Amino acid sequence: MILGTLGPEGNNHALVAERYLSGRAAHGGQCIFFDTFEAAFEALLAGELTHVLQCTAHFSHADCVGRYMHRAFPVDTFIAGSKPLALLARRDASEPEHIALQPATRYYTDLSAFKTIIEAPTTVDVANGLIEGRYQAGICAEEALAQAPDTLTLVRSLGPAIDSWVIYANEALNEGSPLHL
Repeated sequence: MILGTLGPEGNNHALVAERYLSGRAAHGGQCIFFDTFEAAFEALLAGELTHVLQCTAHFSHADCVGRYMHRAFPVDTFIAGSKPLALLARRDASEPEHIALQPATRYYTDLSAFKTIIEAPTTVDVANGLIEGRYQAGICAEEALAQAPDTLTLVRSLGPAIDSWVIYANEALNEGSPLHL
């Protein structure tokens, strides 16, 4: 199995891809990371991948379902938790005015204290931006706090997001599949 999904390594797509390959790919597998889902689906259609993994909470999910209809088919689905998430802030920003987030995390906590919301492509980008000083506050994996304890502080633990995930392939399930209703 050659599974494509959204990168970079260290994000929740990578975490869930690893879990999926460990639990469901009987003969092992490989994961290839892409900057966009469009690129992953195009690689699937070109025969460079056997499957694509996508979280249904990702902002591009509905677009991909429509764009690749009758060419990329859902063949598996499951529920999986993300890394525990948190609202973190830089210690040098006593009252952060802006927050960075990946759009799917927008409603995970009250953001009314922030004047500006900055959208980032991934929670990994949010964590890196906090550590590098590009962002004052952000929603990302809580583990970022351990990477930079002198730079970051915990504002609020949010726990893991529990999402539905879909595996796509070039061929549709046959009607005898237990997943097919």
